[in-house]
Amino acid sequence: MDHRRAQRRELVILAIAVIGLSRLLDGPLVWLAVGLLSASVAIGAAALIASDGRPGDAPIDGVILPALAAAASLGAIRIVPLGILLVPVLAAVWLLIDRTLAFEGRLAQRDGDVDADDRTTALGYAIVIAFLAFVGIATFIQGGLVEPPPTATSPAAEPLDEQALLLLALADALVAGLLGFRVSVLRERSLRDALWSAATYAAVVAIAAAAVRAVALPRLLAPALLALVFFVWDGVHGAPPTQRRDPRWIWQIALLVILGVAVVGWNLALRD
Repeated sequence: MDHRRAQRRELVILAIAVIGLSRLLDGPLVWLAVGLLSASVAIGAAALIASDGRPGDAPIDGVILPALAAAASLGAIRIVPLGILLVPVLAAVWLLIDRTLAFEGRLAQRDGDVDADDRTTALGYAIVIAFLAFVGIATFIQGGLVEPPPTATSPAAEPLDEQALLLLALADALVAGLLGFRVSVLRERSLRDALWSAATYAAVVAIAAAAVRAVALPRLLAPALLALVFFVWDGVHGAPPTQRRDPRWIWQIALLVILGVAVVGWNLALRD
């Protein structure tokens, strides 16, 4: 146990060092840092939670929370100005990554099924990570994080071009899909059901991301609203599997398609 704790501490230290130094990066290098950091933390987490210490034997869903916690923190920390304020922020990031690693380690070592408390804990971590990830993604894209106008007479924020908006929606959808898969695995009976559930999380958040950007909500309000959408959808979609086989769930998918078309039309209308 002490050996695993020491390994976990070393992994967290490595992640914190990369996150802190990434504050000096800019441009495409930030995306590269996110990819390398998330991959490194995922491999390290897999080695920690695997019973024999081999990353290949670890459950793939067990690395999602730690890897995304590190990647999301790297992006979200870019809104923190350089200075002494980075110290408590990095301490909070340390705590988040360490706790997700410890949580996944406990789940992996447990023989029985997870209980309601485990699902609640996983959802809590997922919501925090989702908010940080949505903030980070918005900072990576030029104009993704809407700054409030300095005066009441200042012009409203310009809508993103098609490529930037598509990138924003797809990146948010990817995060929501991965986190949705993690929380779905804890309650679904089959991998197929978990993947289908994750796809609905991704679709809902992608639609919401495009809609929120069209409204141009300032600063952190948009990522917070997307995290709320993730939470609400988890409550709606977390119904028992027998209930989701009800024909009424078909209307959910139809409604998602309709909302998606409406949001696309809305953004196109703003450009015209």
